[in-house]
Amino acid sequence: MTPSGSDALTQVPAWTMAGCAGLAGALAVSRDPGARRARALMAGRSDERRGPAVLATVRAFFAGRREWLCAPVAAFLALLGESVLPLLAGAVAVPLVRRWLRRRAQRRGREAAADAVTALCGAVVGELRAGREPGQALLAAVRDAGALGTAEPAVLAAARFGGDVAGALRQAAAGPGLGGLAGMAACWRVAVDGGAGLAAGLARLEKALRGEGRRREELRAQLAGAWSTVVVLALLPAVGLGLGAALGANPLGILLHTPGGLVCLVTGGLLEGAGLFWASRIVRAGEAV
Repeated sequence: MTPSGSDALTQVPAWTMAGCAGLAGALAVSRDPGARRARALMAGRSDERRGPAVLATVRAFFAGRREWLCAPVAAFLALLGESVLPLLAGAVAVPLVRRWLRRRAQRRGREAAADAVTALCGAVVGELRAGREPGQALLAAVRDAGALGTAEPAVLAAARFGGDVAGALRQAAAGPGLGGLAGMAACWRVAVDGGAGLAAGLARLEKALRGEGRRREELRAQLAGAWSTVVVLALLPAVGLGLGAALGANPLGILLHTPGGLVCLVTGGLLEGAGLFWASRIVRAGEAV
């Protein structure tokens, strides 16, 4: 006996009906343009979140290791020229660039310390003219300006407990960029031993230190053109290689895979290094004047 339509429907397994319903829903969603746009939007958002995360990771890796940027540049040139010589040059460049970056950071640290000493003198003068005692004035000024480096605890202890402030300042002056503290120590010693006005002496010292800072800035501005010339001379070989490649030549292939090219590469590299060293030495001699 053949079952009726309702009886046949009841005999169909429940999981089969659920599968058919899910398939129908998926087809309906896939045909819906709004759903497709929503999926594309969510995928775009995930890509947008992934991109900044990768960039942040790369930036954090190279934040304190900027000299390692030579490695990807060397790897790119090695792939482009099909030679290991750029990798060797990159390995040599990493310690040289690290040394240059360290020297630049030290120079900036010395200049920042010198500016902080100038600000400290001005702050102490302001506190003294406001009616504070010398020790209290120094404590308040150090809290605002700092500038004592690793010797700050010793100076603060001497100022707080009536110790040898001048001696502590003289010891602190041995730090990089803190030479102005020696003048501050001399003013303090004269004021304590001879009764001279400490505020007047520190005001003159601050004026002298500010004048020295202005001369340093003027000298840096005058030497900016010389440093620009050094940078241009350093980049000229790379510009020449780029022009050769743009004209259809193969400068990297010639330099890296032919005997004459290797001779030219070594000779040019030595001359380039000697020229940069000579120009940098001239500019540094001007900065030291």
